[in-house]
Amino acid sequence: MVETERTWKLLIGGRPADPVSGAGYRTENPATGAPLADVPDAGADDVRAAVAAAERGQPAWAALAPRDRARALRRLAVVLAEHAEEIATLDALDCGHPRTAMLGDVAMAVDALDMYADWALRLGGDTIPSTPDRLHVTVRQPYGVVARIVPYNHPAMFAATKIAAPLLAGNAVVLKAPPQAPLSALRLGELFAEHLPEGVLSVLSGRGAETGEALVRHPAVRRIALIGSVRTGQDVLRAAAETGIKDVTLELGGKNAMIVFPDADLDAAAAAAVRGMNFHWSAGQSCGSTSRLLLHESIGPDFLDRVRRLTEDIRVGDPMAPDTEMGALVTADHLDTVRFYIDTAREQGADVLTGAERPDGERFARGHWLRPTVLVGVRPEHRVAREEIFGPVLSVLRYRDEDEAVRIANALPYGLTGSVWTRDLTTALRVAHRLETGYVWVNEVSRHFAGTPFGGWKDSGLGREESIEDLLSYTQLKSVHLPLS
Repeated sequence: MVETERTWKLLIGGRPADPVSGAGYRTENPATGAPLADVPDAGADDVRAAVAAAERGQPAWAALAPRDRARALRRLAVVLAEHAEEIATLDALDCGHPRTAMLGDVAMAVDALDMYADWALRLGGDTIPSTPDRLHVTVRQPYGVVARIVPYNHPAMFAATKIAAPLLAGNAVVLKAPPQAPLSALRLGELFAEHLPEGVLSVLSGRGAETGEALVRHPAVRRIALIGSVRTGQDVLRAAAETGIKDVTLELGGKNAMIVFPDADLDAAAAAAVRGMNFHWSAGQSCGSTSRLLLHESIGPDFLDRVRRLTEDIRVGDPMAPDTEMGALVTADHLDTVRFYIDTAREQGADVLTGAERPDGERFARGHWLRPTVLVGVRPEHRVAREEIFGPVLSVLRYRDEDEAVRIANALPYGLTGSVWTRDLTTALRVAHRLETGYVWVNEVSRHFAGTPFGGWKDSGLGREESIEDLLSYTQLKSVHLPLS
């Protein structure tokens, strides 16, 4: 059994530490609502200590050959794989997702660490034939101290993978763990510290805005990356701009459209509509979920009946049970927000096809539970069709022709993912080209593919992750000119 009622520490430059203020807060188990762990609540003093340690340790780390830094990443991958059961269990207890899904998260994180290590020799520059009497080259150098702020929906996966690119590039990293589910990040900090030089990695937990704001505003932090909401992204941009000219990348929210044309494989599309909501993985708490299902008006009721049956077949239950497919929502406040959107949809004229209630049984009387929900009769102007809910709610809209489908899909300020379902290749490519999103699937949903850049257009973000573009974004480009005579 994984121990959660233990003494949890911050990681400051590779060493365990208590907050300067001595403050802490209590997390809870979303599946039961019961207290789970007392964790440190870092403040501005702790941020300053972490950044100071990073400044001391980063130069020696950057002086290593890239392949030596890559070897360190591979050691982290081995350590993570060896502790997969423990880390997945911490996430299941802390954020309410099925433990089986969190084991999948850990496996993906191990693969990602290895993938970034493979790219060590991609950190070079170019030679540019600008003049015949000089050698013109570019070189890539690290920023120094990088801040990474990650969310609660995939705590361990994000904590492990989002430090990979900045570390490989030669930076030191200060990782801000998600306040709702910080345990796996704090534990990974303990495990990883044994395999990294002192100062190179810090992990901070904090429940309020103070920790993140102090980190973003610190003058020595020149590179910042956030995964979070649009509002948080705006706050980060504002704070960063007020304290310097900093390089900021953001992976933010989405209200993603899955467009189904009448010639599509409708059985496969119905299954994908359910799978694309990430009910099974994170209770719909995923920025990439295809939460708007756009159906051509000619597609009959059999399609929605299949969606309903597949949704109702999802096994909601104890995150620790091996047959559980969907767990609880992360907090009571978030559950209230999701229910507010469902109630608002009803008031605006939408109907509940399935879900929208707690599961039956004494097991679900406590904790933050909601059955996976499908809303029909949703119109483009409804709030559930325009705002990110970040929960297990799929909204079904109808369209008449391709132009209307694209217009509905592109009408929002979001632009993260999109999905197109058709047997016609020309239609698929044309619509994929027209969608104002950074990531498009054709006859597929939800999957990420190693090395392909992931990120959003419009309000859904800045920059790209999971790719060589991600790695290079943690370097600064310098041009050097050398005379040949």
